[in-house]
Amino acid sequence: MTTPKGPQLAVLPTTAGDETQSGVQVLQPPNWPVPKGYANGIAAEGRIVVTGGVIGWDSEERLADGFVAQVRQTLSNIAAIIAEAGARPEHLVRLTWYVVDMDEYLANLKELGKVYRAIFGAHYPAMALVQVVRLVEKAARVEIEATAVIPR
Repeated sequence: MTTPKGPQLAVLPTTAGDETQSGVQVLQPPNWPVPKGYANGIAAEGRIVVTGGVIGWDSEERLADGFVAQVRQTLSNIAAIIAEAGARPEHLVRLTWYVVDMDEYLANLKELGKVYRAIFGAHYPAMALVQVVRLVEKAARVEIEATAVIPR
């Protein structure tokens, strides 16, 4: 009998009893601290839905005023885009955030959490956060790319 080498992974449903419905599994290595507001990894199988970089403007290309307002609009825009493919927030497997000011992001964590949960609920996909010098739209404070997987 051989003993597996390397770390063992725990596979957790996104919420209790929701694993089969969403088709998304959270990957959480044992003995690792549970991350707050994101997942270390996600496993999913199905139809892939990918957005481009989405910013916080409305259908008339007017940017929301302020960082939190732009995040709210950006997340709402992502929800609308993935809905076009039949995806729901619980199908999100990855978000990559690009912010122009990391301190602005960190100073607004509590409010960002509220905004996020209001739009996407308590589903937290794998996420990355990157500070950039600027975005294509000069007044944009945040841009987010999203990947969702709709189960078969």
